[in-house]
Amino acid sequence: MSAKRTVAIVLRQLYLFRGSPARIVPLFGWVAIDVVLWGFITRYLDSFTSSRYNLVPTLLGAVLLWDFFTRVMQGVTMAFFEDVWSRNFLNLFATPLLISEYITGLILSSIWTSIIGLIVMLVLSAGVFGLSLVGYGLSMVPFFFLLFLFGIALGVFASAAVLRMGPAAEWLIWPIPAMLSPFAGVFYPLSILPSWMQWIGRALPASYVFEGMRTIIAGGAVPQLDLLIGTSLALLYLALSCWFFSRTYQHVVKTGLIARYSAETLS
Repeated sequence: MSAKRTVAIVLRQLYLFRGSPARIVPLFGWVAIDVVLWGFITRYLDSFTSSRYNLVPTLLGAVLLWDFFTRVMQGVTMAFFEDVWSRNFLNLFATPLLISEYITGLILSSIWTSIIGLIVMLVLSAGVFGLSLVGYGLSMVPFFFLLFLFGIALGVFASAAVLRMGPAAEWLIWPIPAMLSPFAGVFYPLSILPSWMQWIGRALPASYVFEGMRTIIAGGAVPQLDLLIGTSLALLYLALSCWFFSRTYQHVVKTGLIARYSAETLS
């Protein structure tokens, strides 16, 4: 695998942002709106609860973590969609570029775009609503890492699905985070869900993040076993999604379906 070709994928994304500053706003705009909206909602709800219970870490913290996960996933898919929208996908693979290099480039692109969104969310939540995740110390690092792995896995899988079904399938990708959130227990414990939803929730690495976060906020210890299970699931899904992308690429090349990503309009 060539590091130069991998970096070239990342540089292409950087050049797109440099050439079109309007692309920068979505990196932090939507997450900033979410933090502000939910911050004031939690502050309002706090006025009806006991003074000993603060909803800000529970609700706003959950929003921050879930938006980070969404930003990571969309960082991968958006980088992939740029090649789809520009009909540049076939041009890329007319070069010696390997699938592993391309996927790694998408992941690296997602890292820096998601970091921008995370910084904005942390600054807003701490400066405006007094929620400082830094106060929880290193105990929050595994949660972010787990969400990062799961977001990357879901982003690679979603990109492979679009590659297989065609450019029009991108509209099936955007709702994925919203569809998963009820099962992941973002705002409530899994125990209140029906048993069949709980089984689905336990198969999602993100559910272990939010269950663990509520445990820490309640004063408990970091749930090491839950983090281990969640991380193992995320790594498994990441490996499966990369395998699925590679097999999908081989299929669309062998069947000629990759031609629909060419610079020419298909009739």
